[in-house]
Amino acid sequence: MIGRMREDVQTIFERDPAARSIWEVVFAYPGLHAVWWHYLAHWCWTHRLKWLGRFVSHISRWVTGIEIHPGATIGRRFFIDHGFGVTIGETTVIGDDCTVYQGVTLGGTSWNPGKRHPTLENDVIVGAGAKVLGPFTVGRGARIGSNAVVVKEVPPGCTAVGVPAKLVKCKDATPEDRRKETADRIGFEMYGVTQDMPDPVARGIDAMLDHIDALERRQDQLESLTERLSARLDERATDTETDKA
Repeated sequence: MIGRMREDVQTIFERDPAARSIWEVVFAYPGLHAVWWHYLAHWCWTHRLKWLGRFVSHISRWVTGIEIHPGATIGRRFFIDHGFGVTIGETTVIGDDCTVYQGVTLGGTSWNPGKRHPTLENDVIVGAGAKVLGPFTVGRGARIGSNAVVVKEVPPGCTAVGVPAKLVKCKDATPEDRRKETADRIGFEMYGVTQDMPDPVARGIDAMLDHIDALERRQDQLESLTERLSARLDERATDTETDKA
């Protein structure tokens, strides 16, 4: 346990450039305190001391502003940065080397017993204010954008953003490559991943409206050409009848 606590302290130095000293980290990092309280609460929970585990979790929530259910399973080197408002449900499973920021909820969408909360595989990062809701898996190395609402599985190495969350980037280039040709053809850069595109939904709608406008212009041109062609055919028919007479 002492070795694991040392790992937790070292993890903060590796992931938070604001950390200046061991004393600061040990005494002034609520995310670290919440994880350490959880070690005790989880031990109680798994040794049939469920009331005591819940009470320890309650004290931790009161002290740190972070609520971790004692039944949650947390891997090594888990870092909660800032941390206020973080909520982690009972059946959540978190792998090694994961990071979450303030306001994150790892919650459920059902009152049914059993697995209700997400599983985060190793090396997952969940941005501030994100909500990951449901009994699915967020794959190894995935990234969840700030304030995203994730309600379905995220493949390994992918980034999910938006409400509801959509995949915008994967290390294995799926689904990005499948859509790239179409996106380039209509001038739509996907889901706000560039600085010059602050509102991806509005830009997508604009692209569709431009496409509709172009189709309507073509339709008007075709109708005009059809009317002119019809008039010429009528004139020729009239001239032919006159010549015959």
